[in-house]
Amino acid sequence: MKRFSGGSPTREGLLQTRRDSPQRRFHDEVHRSSGDSERVLDEIELQKDGGKQIILGQWAQRWFGRYHASARGYDDYKATGRGRLPKKGRKRSCPSRYKICFITTTVLLGLFLILSGSGALWVYKTVPEDGLSPPWYPSPLGGTVKSWEESYGKAAAMVQMMTLVEKVNVTTGTGWSQDLCVGNTAPANGVDFPALCLQDGPLGLRFADHSSAFPAGITIGATWNKDLMYRKFKAHGLEAKMKGVNILLGPSMGPLGRAPADGRAWEGFGPDPVLQAVAASQAIKGIQDAGVMATAKHLIANEQEHFRQSFEWGLPNALSSNLDDRTLHELYLWPFAESVRAGVASVMCSYQQVNNSYACGNSKLMNGILKDELGFQGFVQSDWLAQRSGVASALAGLDMTMPGDGLLWTDGKSLWGPRLTEAALNGSLPMERLNDMATRVVAAWYQLKQDNQTQWPAPPPKGKGGPNFSSFTDDKIGLIHPGSDDKTEAEVNQFVDVRGKGNAHGLLAKQIAIEGTVLVKNEDGILPLSKNGDSKKPDTANKYMVGIFGEDAGPGDGPNACPDRSCNQGTLGSGWGSGAVEFPYLITPLKALQSTFDTETVEITSLLSNDIPVEASSSLLHDQDLCIVFINSDAGEGFEAWNGIRGDRNDLYAQKGGDKLVKRVARACGKGQSNTIVVVHAVGPVVLEEWIDLPGVKAVILANLPGEESGHALADVLFGRVDASGRLPYTVGKSLSDYGPGGQILYYPNGVVPQQDFSERLYIDYRHFDKEKITPRYEFGFGLSYTTFEISNLTLAEKKRKSALPAPRPDIGATPPSYSTEIPDPSTALFPRGFRKLKSRIYPYIASTSDIKRGKYPYPKGYHEKQAPSPAGGAEGGNPDLYTPHLTASVSLKNTGSRKGKQVVQLYVSFPDGVVDTSTGDQIDFPVQQLRGFEKVELEAGESRNVKLELSRKDLSYWSRGLGNWVMPTDGKFTISVGASSRDLSVKAEW
Repeated sequence: MKRFSGGSPTREGLLQTRRDSPQRRFHDEVHRSSGDSERVLDEIELQKDGGKQIILGQWAQRWFGRYHASARGYDDYKATGRGRLPKKGRKRSCPSRYKICFITTTVLLGLFLILSGSGALWVYKTVPEDGLSPPWYPSPLGGTVKSWEESYGKAAAMVQMMTLVEKVNVTTGTGWSQDLCVGNTAPANGVDFPALCLQDGPLGLRFADHSSAFPAGITIGATWNKDLMYRKFKAHGLEAKMKGVNILLGPSMGPLGRAPADGRAWEGFGPDPVLQAVAASQAIKGIQDAGVMATAKHLIANEQEHFRQSFEWGLPNALSSNLDDRTLHELYLWPFAESVRAGVASVMCSYQQVNNSYACGNSKLMNGILKDELGFQGFVQSDWLAQRSGVASALAGLDMTMPGDGLLWTDGKSLWGPRLTEAALNGSLPMERLNDMATRVVAAWYQLKQDNQTQWPAPPPKGKGGPNFSSFTDDKIGLIHPGSDDKTEAEVNQFVDVRGKGNAHGLLAKQIAIEGTVLVKNEDGILPLSKNGDSKKPDTANKYMVGIFGEDAGPGDGPNACPDRSCNQGTLGSGWGSGAVEFPYLITPLKALQSTFDTETVEITSLLSNDIPVEASSSLLHDQDLCIVFINSDAGEGFEAWNGIRGDRNDLYAQKGGDKLVKRVARACGKGQSNTIVVVHAVGPVVLEEWIDLPGVKAVILANLPGEESGHALADVLFGRVDASGRLPYTVGKSLSDYGPGGQILYYPNGVVPQQDFSERLYIDYRHFDKEKITPRYEFGFGLSYTTFEISNLTLAEKKRKSALPAPRPDIGATPPSYSTEIPDPSTALFPRGFRKLKSRIYPYIASTSDIKRGKYPYPKGYHEKQAPSPAGGAEGGNPDLYTPHLTASVSLKNTGSRKGKQVVQLYVSFPDGVVDTSTGDQIDFPVQQLRGFEKVELEAGESRNVKLELSRKDLSYWSRGLGNWVMPTDGKFTISVGASSRDLSVKAEW
């Protein structure tokens, strides 16, 4: 399989001054980023094996199988740093003796086995000849786009006056828990550039009080509502701004959702690149219209939690996601391109490797694709501890390291900080690169107008700005540097309520949850319900009996019972991990239903458990006129584990015996004569096959992850106060195997560097189902309404004729800043006299000028070979001609039902048959159809409206690996299909 070109240096080390140190050798041999010629632990040992890659075999599978099933391998080790204690003094806890022993034993055992070459224990596999990422240097300068020109001009004036250590401060985090936010930079006091606060995440503000717990990304995707997407993230951005957050770590568009069991796919908007891209673009516009820098994350192909991070699973290296150039561009990069086109201020590179080069050290990915081809003007930040090298990552395009620590949490040994200062002073890191790094950060700050001190007051001691909350304690008074040995305390939590007047953001959260609720089954029109019960009940003398069953209907131990929401108990409103937040409140389904049904005519019985005692069956089930069952399925980030689930789900079934509960209730409700409604809260697709066709199951609602207003939103849909207008942002298959080989998690390591080949290429989710002619239970885009709609009269209007290639790449719109490249006097970088150093805090200063020695730095292969600009580039998001409209599709949409409702008009493109890439001779295969546009429209009963959808050149093109450009087929005919889902396309036309 041809992998995309991406570059990482031949030697991902620390700095010239430390080349002969034991630490340097350790970094080189164990922690180095797998680059142009490096793959696993020790290159020398691999050479002894005749170029073979050592792969773990049956021993590892058995060992990891036990570990995976019990989730006790690390004593629930959390790879931690990003966890949070629930009470006073919250900080990252150190591993216990058991954890230390476990980790040490695992690593030593692994090294022993590698070196011993134990025959029967190993399976050998030849390293793929084209499996590594080639280089792309030098890193393109920012400031080439007209819309950023003013900000870059201001930034250049400021950076010009910065000292070397101030530039390092701007680009290096201070270390985990050294300040109040999850990520913090130090200020450049000489030019009045403030410390920056970076805070999770895509759902809401992690670790913050009096802020909203919005519905998750997957629920927002299920709304298919562009306006709600924007409004949610505008509110989110305003909350961040009012809390003093400069950089919001969201939205998430990676993982895209290749595997339905992926632990973090719920943070994004669904496994289709266009749906994901539209939502991401709207999110970025919303956040940045509030004046906060948005972060597009995680770049790229970060599609599972297992083995995503070095040492998190006892392996010294992270997994490598291996994919070809076309797959990268047409699937996983598409949302990032739209994010850059929307002007995103920051992009976060991911933990894992891409084509055997760590994403945060991959020069082709960051320099060649992101900064050159996509014209990205902001700064690239690492995920927390995703940086695996020093100078090499800077050369490869990384601009900011987070949280600033080195290879381990709170070790105080940053790969940048003083090492970056040394690298600049000894000539290893060109001053031009460091200047560009600092300029990109400062330009983004100006671009979002954060220099306006009326809106953004200076932090103490110069003002009262900066973060007004602490990520590490809930107390009003707390440590200002909680991760250090400094005991200074201050008012760290001011408890500023940022949820809008009259809880306006709560009302917005409710609307999103309503429109993100998907009705997939409604036999006999059982929904909407009547608050008075069923008027058709023969025995009107007695109350209408409603039974509510399942732990998911109730509060459990409260929504914040577990750190980072890392357990499944009570009703499920969010997945877990750094993308989760503290719930200010959570309206349960039971509470909302109790307050909606008329208690004069309806009697409610509830059992908030998934286990119904046998002896209670008759009293609980047989007397019910209606049963409502709540089940769920949870997952999250890999640093937490719950009940054998280490991030990624182990399967797609309902958890905690949910399927058994549904069958028990559906068969016994009203002695088998009454109706059952099933509500599913989940992080993604759930297999429903055990009970979906039972006669008693009349209605099914997939409510996704609804956030704080869960119960209220559900009640509004159940009782028909609003239309059921959610549509599936993913395919619901009949089994996990339905999603194909590409839809599976790699649960067991297949090498010291686990290899995950994206050999399915473009065929994930509905594309795979279509290609293999697999009938899903419910298709992508599907959802029922309480009214009916008709789509008709498709017409196509050509706006521009077909042509194979976009216009030539335009010249740059602005000139990047230029600076003196003179290396400063090393004495200017020394610790100031009498300076107090805090434990584990990262500083930019050096201890002695004697450490600065010039030498021949081993620059990566290809570093001195300047690359040609991509013909697909030229502006933010790529060549501007890619976004030129070529075709407008118009359809008539009519509400043919008896009530107001909303329909999602979806447009899919099928490419011509027999397309051949003339640059390579390759026969180009295409998915049966691909989503390329959508609009959500509300109509009154009987109302009609004309709906228009535009198709751009990019929408009608494929990525040519031979030309490195987008190519539009000019022979043959495109088929344009419009309908209500990927398998309900009622009108078609050819172009």
